[in-house]
Amino acid sequence: MATTIAWVSDGERAKPRRRRGRRRGRRSAGPPEAATAADAAPTAQAPAPHEPIRAAPSPTPASVPTPIPSPNGHRNAAARRPVERLRTVHETSAGGLVIDGIDGPKDRQVAALIGRIDRRGRMLWSLPKGHIEMGETAEQTAIREVAEETGIEGSVLAALGSIDYWFVTEGRRVHKTVHHYLMRFLGGELSDEDVEVTEVAWVPLRDLPSRLAYADERKLAKVAGELIDKLHTDGPESLPPLPRTAPRRRPQTHSHTRRRSDDTAQPSRGAERTDRGETSRGAERSDRGEVRPGRRANGCGQGP
Repeated sequence: MATTIAWVSDGERAKPRRRRGRRRGRRSAGPPEAATAADAAPTAQAPAPHEPIRAAPSPTPASVPTPIPSPNGHRNAAARRPVERLRTVHETSAGGLVIDGIDGPKDRQVAALIGRIDRRGRMLWSLPKGHIEMGETAEQTAIREVAEETGIEGSVLAALGSIDYWFVTEGRRVHKTVHHYLMRFLGGELSDEDVEVTEVAWVPLRDLPSRLAYADERKLAKVAGELIDKLHTDGPESLPPLPRTAPRRRPQTHSHTRRRSDDTAQPSRGAERTDRGETSRGAERSDRGEVRPGRRANGCGQGP
């Protein structure tokens, strides 16, 4: 029987199955070129015993990496500057709530307020107040500031209380304390000549809670109403005595000179001062020292 031998070309021969799985073992850290260069580099020899060991040169400034900003735009902690601590300044001011018709019925009592425009363009109403200058007591400052900011005269009857708050200005952290007093209207007319005041007005006593911009001053207005009721019921002797205050011995750090509309030196708000230093602004003083109240107005005619 004849045997037939089939001839198979190389391309038709069966090839071994190629494994498609992941190669086991650790891959090289770099490309083959790096490995080849490492193998071709000469091996460093240890220094001879008589030769000194030299330290590696320090990196140059150009080789030091610069801080890279984070994705959110902030620099890393190494590049941050130390935070500067603000200087703390303590200020003391005084002001008053001047009431006209304080001895009459409550529905006819009015209070003098000042208005200032804030950064948002809003009119904010508050009580007149200002820094205590050197040589002044808190009561004297309240009388002076009321006259400068509103143009009217008042006398102190009782203390309403003190408020304090914090704010930052001109690189300083200011802690301010303000002493407020209940005051009786003596005379004068409202005037907004002060450059720090936008508007002044007589406001009914019952409207103070809705007109005053600050919660602390609204509480003081409530205290004033209680003191006025006590004044009507039991007389002036029922009012609490004024706390003793000593004249200020040194000028305040943050105190500033009030700017005037003109450069000429003149008494504040048209006040006329006598040789004895007394001030008469709308109030007429008799030879016996008695004060006869003048008239008040709010820009819309003479008040009641």
